[in-house]
Amino acid sequence: MVEAGLYVLVSGQLALQRRLDTIANNVANSSTSGFRAENVTFESILSRQSIAYASQGGTTFSMASGGLVQTDNAMDVAIQGEAYFAISTPSGTAYTRDGRLSVSVTGDLQTLNGHAILDPSGSPLQVDPGLGPVTISPNGVISQNGKPTGTIGLFKLPAGANLVRGSGASLVSDKPAQPVIDFTEDNIKQGYIENANVNPVREMTRLVAVSRAFESLSSSLDQSDRKLDEAIRALGGSR
Repeated sequence: MVEAGLYVLVSGQLALQRRLDTIANNVANSSTSGFRAENVTFESILSRQSIAYASQGGTTFSMASGGLVQTDNAMDVAIQGEAYFAISTPSGTAYTRDGRLSVSVTGDLQTLNGHAILDPSGSPLQVDPGLGPVTISPNGVISQNGKPTGTIGLFKLPAGANLVRGSGASLVSDKPAQPVIDFTEDNIKQGYIENANVNPVREMTRLVAVSRAFESLSSSLDQSDRKLDEAIRALGGSR
């Protein structure tokens, strides 16, 4: 039972370590535009001896919107509502709320990380660098000198989709997102960016609490390890 107790403590320590890593990543990205805070949920796994071990935990993301900040930069766009931009990455399509855009020398509309911004059909967008300033309407229509040149797609992530962290502030879904066709609740604001939805003060409080729990488990693990060593020495001396 002492050995089983050690396994329980180790499983708890591994679970807390994952939570520490997640919180630390949230804090590190609290100033990353469009970043979504991540949470780790844990459950117990019962062994055949009815001993509860901590599972590795499941990941969830906060879908709350971050605050909008006005930049007056024509290449900054933010989403009002729950939709996402779609971007093309080397590993496939990902979805992001980071609307800090740029234009390549060949006119490709992309993120600051160089990922192509997609239109509602999932195709990359282009503008003419020599045609004048870019204007983006609330429904995503891109215009230059009053001439429409494309449309930035807005997408809704399906309910129940399994999400994992992608490049930068993006998320990758195991189910395809659906393009927005009604822009009453979901639309674009040009000249704005969205802050991360991370609350730094709350995350730091959680970081301290989890760190203390981790230290407590480490202390218990050391005590159990010493008891096991004492038991082994006692058994060895009684022979």
